[in-house]
Amino acid sequence: MPTRPLILVSNDDSLIAPGIAHLVRLMRELDAEIVVVAPASPQSGMGHAITIGHPLRLDKSAIFGEDVAAYACTGTPADCVKIAKHYLLKDRRPDLVVSGINHGSNSSVNVLYSGTMSAAIEAAIEGLPAIGFSLCEYGDAADFSHVGPWVLDICRQALAHGIPAGTALNVNIPKHASGPIQGIRLARQARAKWQETFEQRHDPYKRPYYWLLGEFLNQDRGHDTDEAALAENYVSIVPCQFDLTNYQALTELAEAWQLPLPPAGPGIAPPQPIANQDYGPAN
Repeated sequence: MPTRPLILVSNDDSLIAPGIAHLVRLMRELDAEIVVVAPASPQSGMGHAITIGHPLRLDKSAIFGEDVAAYACTGTPADCVKIAKHYLLKDRRPDLVVSGINHGSNSSVNVLYSGTMSAAIEAAIEGLPAIGFSLCEYGDAADFSHVGPWVLDICRQALAHGIPAGTALNVNIPKHASGPIQGIRLARQARAKWQETFEQRHDPYKRPYYWLLGEFLNQDRGHDTDEAALAENYVSIVPCQFDLTNYQALTELAEAWQLPLPPAGPGIAPPQPIANQDYGPAN
């Protein structure tokens, strides 16, 4: 008899967020054993922070029913995956780690700030296949009603065919109000940034404080990016890695600074551009 897949679920919006409830419900449809470790409080924008200055606490919860082992962790999303891998599941290996569903986009540069993707990337660091799911709609009232077929399709593909080693998939799903989703598109991360401003305000004691504001600037006009895919109402998948080496810059610096290139040896090959691919609507 085939064994049920073991799926670890996390997020950054906390254990009680609507997005993670939708994700757990969908993982049930895969006939999987589900373990959930999620932050006890919202951790959006925490990036890949980890807790080293004070202890972590785990509180077991029955929020998803008695058949799902769920825990609220006082740490960050990366902490959640670490403690799940090395303590709760120390004798077992998850077949898949899924993070989300995030309330808001994590496309382009947002992946660097995202707690949702930090959980997935932490799993990839640990050698586990991982996917971070985000819905491009913010707020607790976000409409998740249309995400099911796409999340399930991607998870089934990952369980059946695997994910390249050291890779976490950054999946962004257009919001329901944008219209019918056209399919799934593999893409690269768009070159974009936030143009930040700080608004000065004052508390009741007239002391100044500052609120971060910003405008998202997409400087990339390529048709092979996640932003382009989302604009055309495709689900975007960007394969992400934790190796931040700029391999082209190695050659440029060696030539300009007259320094030797690092010696070649066994290891992970530098990343290659991926061809843009479209997939039809999920069944």
